[in-house]
Amino acid sequence: MVVADYEFHLFDLDGTLVDAEWAYTREVFDRVGERLDRRFSDREAYVLWHGLGGARAGTLRGLGVDPDRFWPAFHDVEDPIARAEATYLHDDAARLLDRLDAAGQPTGLVTHCQAFLAEPVLDRLDLTDRFDAVVCCTDDTGWKPNPEPLEVAMDAMGVDARGRGYYAGDGESDVGAAWNAGLDAIHVERIGHEDRGRCIRGDRRVAALDELVDAR
Repeated sequence: MVVADYEFHLFDLDGTLVDAEWAYTREVFDRVGERLDRRFSDREAYVLWHGLGGARAGTLRGLGVDPDRFWPAFHDVEDPIARAEATYLHDDAARLLDRLDAAGQPTGLVTHCQAFLAEPVLDRLDLTDRFDAVVCCTDDTGWKPNPEPLEVAMDAMGVDARGRGYYAGDGESDVGAAWNAGLDAIHVERIGHEDRGRCIRGDRRVAALDELVDAR
């Protein structure tokens, strides 16, 4: 399984193509904690930011935090410009996007990151024009692992699941969304299953996107 085998390409954003510096993550959880009158440990912040416990709603409830209180506080304290400045593009992601751009194949992005946060990140990293479709999940589009957000992106790209396509992401919901949409699922494991505490199985697992270019 390599990108040359496919006609179109779909990616998750955070944890797959880009990541934020730890200092920014820590500051966000400090500010959320102040609003909720509850301090988040480094481990709790790390697990929630990366979704290591699976669905974050379940992780939050396991920590005794009401998701309906957490998410409004989380989005209120996030500064789109500060987040964009703290976010970096992984080198392997840059190399793969360069290759896909040169090939001229349809490439899309589907992310749970909200538009007010994702758009400044894409602009700062000069990624906006790299994608033929960008879908930031909402209640209207649906949420991964449901297939609808990927289907919205594929419609915008002018492709369908009968073609050879995949979705690459770092979470269980990404794998589920890919399969539910009829696509191959590539799990990008940048953290390691030992730290994650579980093993996520897709059609293929890679530690870096370079693995999708040359090796079979």
